[in-house]
Amino acid sequence: MNGKLHSETGAFSSDGMRAEILNPFVHKLELDNTYDKIKTAIFTVILLPFRVIVICYLIVNAWILAYIGLYGLSEEDLRRKPMTGWRSKLRFSILSLMRLVVVAAGFHRVRVLGKRHLPANSRDAPVVVMAPHSSFFDAIAIVCLGAPSVVAKADTARLPFIGQLINYTQPVYVWRDDPNSRQNTIKEIIERATSKEDWPQVLIFPEGTCTNRSCLITFKPGGFYPGVPVQPVIIRYPNAMDTVTWTWEGPGALKLLWLTLTQVHSSCEIEFLPVYYPNEMEKRDPKLYARNVRDVMAKALGVPVLDYTYDDCRLIARAKHLGIPGAPAAREVSELRAQLGLSQSQPELQARCGGLAGEWVAREQFVQRLAAPAAAHAHAHRLFDIFQQRGSGLVRWSDYLLCAAFLSLQHAPLHHLVCIAFKLYDSSGIGRVSQANFEELATKCLGMCQEDAHHVFRQADFDEKGYITYDEFISYAQKRPELSFIFASDTAQQKPKSQ
Repeated sequence: MNGKLHSETGAFSSDGMRAEILNPFVHKLELDNTYDKIKTAIFTVILLPFRVIVICYLIVNAWILAYIGLYGLSEEDLRRKPMTGWRSKLRFSILSLMRLVVVAAGFHRVRVLGKRHLPANSRDAPVVVMAPHSSFFDAIAIVCLGAPSVVAKADTARLPFIGQLINYTQPVYVWRDDPNSRQNTIKEIIERATSKEDWPQVLIFPEGTCTNRSCLITFKPGGFYPGVPVQPVIIRYPNAMDTVTWTWEGPGALKLLWLTLTQVHSSCEIEFLPVYYPNEMEKRDPKLYARNVRDVMAKALGVPVLDYTYDDCRLIARAKHLGIPGAPAAREVSELRAQLGLSQSQPELQARCGGLAGEWVAREQFVQRLAAPAAAHAHAHRLFDIFQQRGSGLVRWSDYLLCAAFLSLQHAPLHHLVCIAFKLYDSSGIGRVSQANFEELATKCLGMCQEDAHHVFRQADFDEKGYITYDEFISYAQKRPELSFIFASDTAQQKPKSQ
């Protein structure tokens, strides 16, 4: 394979069974041989500029047509009724230009499988459910489907050029910061799905965030509330090098765009599955409906299903931002601890929470400290694997405890976690943390680099004792605006990478 994909393994399915799969939020891509590096360098010079110029030309022309088509229409007009007349016919010209964009980007092989069920007047499939959602290149499917109305974040409307093109699909926008957005979105989907007017099909990515396609995560039930039939559509990228996957941990958008545009060609497969008609029980229970549709799509893809959500993404992103040990596997650690009965009582924290900064433990000792019953030893061993240092084969006990404390206190102000961290790194046993231990503490739960941590310690240790206490640090932090995040109660304030 050209390009290596390194990922964390071992998540849990909804029934508690171990699924040896990739962490759905991790994708690390490397050019792993000289040939790939030379080829990419050459095509960066001779192919990339040509493609960028052609793509920009086509998008600008499509944007001009969209601007003309939307002229004189307000946001309320777009939400009230479907486009008709010349505005509707202009959609074909815009789609033709966007199909050329797909070709110009190197996707010469867009293969469409199965039979698409057009709703027409029968309204037999007013909602299209697409998964897995793994990339901004999934827009290829939107073009191939004839630009259905997408359910998308409201932020996309402000994207240069692209935002106007999305507006032309008469999308259903989701305002994630609005507490009423969920109800409003569901209401609008129901109105369109049950309307007698000729609305375009509503396209939903029910996962709500990008994954690496190793599984299907929890489907949000919003698109299933209308209780109408849906057409499941699955998307694949059967390429030797995966340059499209955009996850919470991995290459950024610009790097993926660069690597994709420097490939000779890329492939995409879109498969229409048979229309799914809900039974009476599914109509009454949107979550059940969503789960059952997900099972059908997962079977067609040949991947497992995992109950991961957008909130899990935020949890992982926040853990990574703070430098918490084991951050990429934070969700899995949470489930493993729940399997071991440690999610609430934290017995391992209460029993061993002092002077552990330099303490290393072997596998059997780790399992013993968790007091895991024999039947749950597999879960304890998996926890050990997550925190194991490759060089020594051991686990730093404080790394595990810090991650466990973060998960238990994720909805509390950060200073609660800092308090536990001070106990963990207090090698004196009398409430003091040395400079070296504070610097490690700050890099592992406050997201500081070592230089900043060193500066903070020197400022907090104003009388140069060579150590600080928790109270001294908190007293100093309360006076510093840049450390105010330690006392904030909103754990979602650290925003992860936008998808």
